[in-house]
Amino acid sequence: MNKNTAGRGPIIKEMIITPIAIKDPPLLNAAGLHAPYALRTIVELVTEDGIVGISEIPGNDAINSSLAEAAKIIIGRDVYQFGKLQQALNAHFGTDTSKDRGDAPWDQRKLVHVFSALEVACLDIIGKVVNRPIVDLLGGKMRDAVPFAAYLFFKYEGAGGELGFGKAPNASGWDAARQEAAIDPKGIVAQAKAMCKNYGFQSIKLKGGAFEPELEVDAMFSLHKEFGEDMPLRFDPNAIWKPETALKYGKKMVPILEYLEDPVRGQEEMAKLRKLIKTPLATNMCTTSFDEIPSSIRLGAEDIILSDHHFWGGLKASMELAKLCSTFDRKLSMHSNSHLGISLAAMVHLGAALPEVPYALDTHYPWQSEEVILGGSISFENGAVEVPKGPGLGVELDREALKVLHQQYLDCGLSKRDDQIEMRKVQPGWTFQKVRW
Repeated sequence: MNKNTAGRGPIIKEMIITPIAIKDPPLLNAAGLHAPYALRTIVELVTEDGIVGISEIPGNDAINSSLAEAAKIIIGRDVYQFGKLQQALNAHFGTDTSKDRGDAPWDQRKLVHVFSALEVACLDIIGKVVNRPIVDLLGGKMRDAVPFAAYLFFKYEGAGGELGFGKAPNASGWDAARQEAAIDPKGIVAQAKAMCKNYGFQSIKLKGGAFEPELEVDAMFSLHKEFGEDMPLRFDPNAIWKPETALKYGKKMVPILEYLEDPVRGQEEMAKLRKLIKTPLATNMCTTSFDEIPSSIRLGAEDIILSDHHFWGGLKASMELAKLCSTFDRKLSMHSNSHLGISLAAMVHLGAALPEVPYALDTHYPWQSEEVILGGSISFENGAVEVPKGPGLGVELDREALKVLHQQYLDCGLSKRDDQIEMRKVQPGWTFQKVRW
């Protein structure tokens, strides 16, 4: 029973920040190569009544330091007062920190990550207080399960962690397939077949930008040949293509693509390409904040925005984004990064509350072999995840797993994501280029 006085919500008395490292396979992308470990940060907010709310965000030293500063701001606050909390964070950190996404394929901003972590944890607390799932706090459940897409990568052999590029013995099924190299169309098709068989995915996305366009486009046509017309396909070269390259291969792939994601860099180049090919263009790179919406609409930069509550400022902000997308004739789906079950649960609650989900959402979840929630990995049925039934997020921390993954963080020695450094271990002298092909 909530012991707080009438008219006053639960008050935060403590914030616990636990950086963790999870094994991550050697996945290739435009910025290089995934390290053997991906960094995440688990945030716990504890109320005066002992209610614990949790969240998970991408981790690095800068974000963790900012979270520690934010702890001074959130202690003593009512979990319902999101507006005042955001004002206080803006005043402390300065709003400019939320505007520079950076050139890498992943988002490097601090303030939006920090606020999203605090918001999700507060919503988890509120859900537990009122005994309702977060989806109900976002407006109610529009669907019972949320569809996800198979997310394929060109990769080297191995599954990450201490094994490095080696393969674990005696693995079978997807556990074995996720360790295999995939550096050509044949390898990508094998990866897709194994992932779809295990998870039941009904659509497929391939992360490109790692190899010459001809090879990657051949992989897309190989997927189309293998899975047929009924399997929606999408492709993402992470804005590393030149405009002429994007036009050439964009036109070539028109007959097989559901959408083409970030083929070129920046809203202006996206808008130019959008007028020249019939395939819908999606982005999680050229339009990534509310400040960029006006220019996006003016230019006509994209057809689909791939949201991510970690860098759009939380779940409620993502619902606001959905309204803007509807107003300005955009579709909305979701971007993903290497994540565990807390982030996945938050994505599912959001996906269930959205007015429509026209495209299956992205998720890296099949690539992760560890978990930080009780009960182990979240299940997929026909490529979809059922909305958790418990109050709040509907998932709870596994304290022993958290301890192990925190020690793994301490042991791995990583402080931030840098795919260029990892790529140089394989190809000495390799350098990230914003536009390469």
